[in-house]
Amino acid sequence: METLIAIVLDFPMVLFTVLLALVAGYWLLVALRLAPVELFEHDSLRNDTLASALVSLGFIGVPVSLSLTLLIVLAGLFTLALELAVLRWLPLGFFRIPLGILVIWGAFALASPLAAWLCHRLHRRLHRRGGGAPEPLPRCLLGEAVRITAVSAEEVTAVLREAPRHEVSLAIKSGDAPRVGEYRVLVKYLPRDGRYRAVPESDYLDARTRLRRLHLLHGDPQHNGSSA
Repeated sequence: METLIAIVLDFPMVLFTVLLALVAGYWLLVALRLAPVELFEHDSLRNDTLASALVSLGFIGVPVSLSLTLLIVLAGLFTLALELAVLRWLPLGFFRIPLGILVIWGAFALASPLAAWLCHRLHRRLHRRGGGAPEPLPRCLLGEAVRITAVSAEEVTAVLREAPRHEVSLAIKSGDAPRVGEYRVLVKYLPRDGRYRAVPESDYLDARTRLRRLHLLHGDPQHNGSSA
């Protein structure tokens, strides 16, 4: 027991000890209905936020708080395993700090694709709803690809590509001409009427690719594919 306590209070594991304590406190507040599940979500992907950054990394359809929780838990487990198997047996001394930083980076790098896969598996359960019921976590759908199924003067409807039974309503700007069968990406939620704005999928992907190449994800929002 003393050995385990020493490990969780030593670097780099102490970082995850603190983060996991914060995560546990947050979910306790959620359970008590004192904090929202969509704590980090925004109505739009236009600005440079934590939510839009995670969407660009593939964490789509689940709350940012859940994505971060999975990332921290998995990265913490990887770090703990490495600490127990290797680090605790080495006389690192001062080198524990730079090596620990590398371990933290590597743990998050390993945890990211696994956490994204788990988020994808949780997607349908999180957005399950009865007929006519409102979307329980509407802002978490931002970044989802949808296929337009019906276009009329009053309403444009679409279904999620990953969940064809899940239907959403789109708000179209003047001059836009959506087509049935066209794929678009949800980039803005309009809470007043419960609809979404969406941009053509090709435009969204091209903008994201361009931003990654130029390392401008923190730059001018006018170049963001979610300009709707």
